[in-house]
Amino acid sequence: MFEITKTDLDGRIGKIDCDNGSIETPTLLPVIHPVNQIVNIKTINEIGFSAVMTNAYITLKNYGEEAIEKGIHKIINFEGPIMTDSGGYQVLEYGKVDAEPIQMAKFQESIKTNFANVLDHPTSLKDSVTNAKQGVNETLSACEQTLENISRKSIWIGPVQGGKYLDLVEFSAKKIAKMNFDMYALGSPTEIMESYNYKLLAKMIITAKKYLPVEKPLHLFGLGHPLPLSLAVALGCDTFDSASYILYAKDGRYFTDMGTKKIDELDYLPCVCKICVEHTVKEIKSLAKIEKTRTIAIHNLYMLWKEIQSTKLAIKEGRLWEYIGNRTRIHPKLWDSFIHLSENEFLFENKNPRFKKKGIFFSTFPDNRRPEVLMVNNKIKNFLMQNKNKIIIILPLTQRRYSLYNNRLLKKLNEINIEALIGYIIPPFGFIPYQLTDIYPISQMEISENMHNESNTIKQTIEFIDQQFKIIKPKHIYLVTDESSETEITKFIINRYSPKKILKNTEEITKEIFDI
Repeated sequence: MFEITKTDLDGRIGKIDCDNGSIETPTLLPVIHPVNQIVNIKTINEIGFSAVMTNAYITLKNYGEEAIEKGIHKIINFEGPIMTDSGGYQVLEYGKVDAEPIQMAKFQESIKTNFANVLDHPTSLKDSVTNAKQGVNETLSACEQTLENISRKSIWIGPVQGGKYLDLVEFSAKKIAKMNFDMYALGSPTEIMESYNYKLLAKMIITAKKYLPVEKPLHLFGLGHPLPLSLAVALGCDTFDSASYILYAKDGRYFTDMGTKKIDELDYLPCVCKICVEHTVKEIKSLAKIEKTRTIAIHNLYMLWKEIQSTKLAIKEGRLWEYIGNRTRIHPKLWDSFIHLSENEFLFENKNPRFKKKGIFFSTFPDNRRPEVLMVNNKIKNFLMQNKNKIIIILPLTQRRYSLYNNRLLKKLNEINIEALIGYIIPPFGFIPYQLTDIYPISQMEISENMHNESNTIKQTIEFIDQQFKIIKPKHIYLVTDESSETEITKFIINRYSPKKILKNTEEITKEIFDI
């Protein structure tokens, strides 16, 4: 059902097949109101959205038997894949609905929905731990009832609840993972995003992903703003749904690359979508209420589609880290979530590609925490385990060139049968033997001057050097310096390891150290 074709961090480009076509992930499913849809669904499809979400509970209450006779695709006039919400959003908003889990499960299959959701009990941000526990248990009970009473005509999605209580998210994910669902979903981040608590959202996703099968897609309920979308993808979410495009538009809020703006406060339209090319900001402001809402909503959909496409491109090019780094700088709370992601880089170690077609960039903190750094550090340690108790010769870099440039030195060492590890200090990796300087990403990276002098990078480099030298247990250390070597890292090596010789060039090694 789910075929993954490309990965970066925990983001995945993949394909989910269903009876009405396929969905390429990551993607967002705009929410369609089954009774009062303001934006024509044909317009949504023309923008690029190949799948949508609608509400089965509202459909049941407004269409009843007619929906069963016609099917949900005819009810909302859409031929592509459709996901239905079973009323969980209404439970979150109003506390309860006039329906039962088995009833909603059978109804969803009878209207031929492609992706069906259990009538769960979403965890509100306002819930006490007692109420949250009760809601999680009610959701798990609803899941069991649903699975016992369905015919598997749809792709069934198992909901993980628990909200801000991460222990409940863990408990819920472990239980749901043991049930025979086709997909999983995490709810409900709507209130969390409204409070800009993106760090909590990141923690929830990380917690749930630890315990869910990696081969199955993960849906994130209610995330519909462009800014946090790429972050959620990087953490492992594959599909999203939201009515934000219309809800924001009703309030006159207009999506931009830099956040959401009130249309009445804008003097310019910073966009080249069809809406913004064909209208001036003055014209949009002067539209009647319903038409103004529709116009802004269509623009918002274009911005959401752009974000989906940009995120896919970042995955394809192996630049998802750079992309979310840029996106999260838009808001301090988003930046906090990126820092939290960087503190969990071990989560991506075995999921990140071992090699990328394009080089990577180290611009500023927290780029020193990229998962590639952890990958290289492990390779260095494995290499050093095979080269213990040797002499270490640390050479300066020549114009940031990492390959061994003094073949005469290597030749002389071989002639006199001296085993030495020759290498460089390369932030943020630490000591790198010349034999490893051609591996990815060391041979394909750019490091800013800021990174070389940044305190977190220096601290990490020193920690790595300490770990590496403890593995080697070197007989002696010879440090060759130049003007670029006058750094805190060099001072650390001198003070901590007391090199036998500190030299100004490699010629001194052969003349003074080995007396050649």
